[in-house]
Amino acid sequence: MSPKPRSAPGATRTCPHCRTTILESASVCPACRHYLRFEAGAERKERATIQPLRIEGTVRHTAGGEAWEYAVVVTITNERGEEVGRHVVGVGALGVGEQRHVGLTVELYTPDGVTLPQDPAAAES
Repeated sequence: MSPKPRSAPGATRTCPHCRTTILESASVCPACRHYLRFEAGAERKERATIQPLRIEGTVRHTAGGEAWEYAVVVTITNERGEEVGRHVVGVGALGVGEQRHVGLTVELYTPDGVTLPQDPAAAES
């Protein structure tokens, strides 16, 4: 059996479990965490090489009255400021005294476990 050819960086496919668009190179879906292919080292491949961005925050309904509605939207722009992706991650409502915690993590993957510098911006200089 010949090895499967490596896909182009950034190539995508659909997770057969949750239908989320994921990287073709993924062994584990980052959304539903189901295994997509069973191969040696799959556990290692599922981990991010580096997480250059992590943001967390909490939204609270502090005023009295009716419920507030919310939408969590993630926008991705390229180096020219052009929008390349915009996704509604979740929507809902907050009743008085309720809160929601939101976390966003960007994970960078390298081919065959190549290590990145701790600060990717430092590599540009």
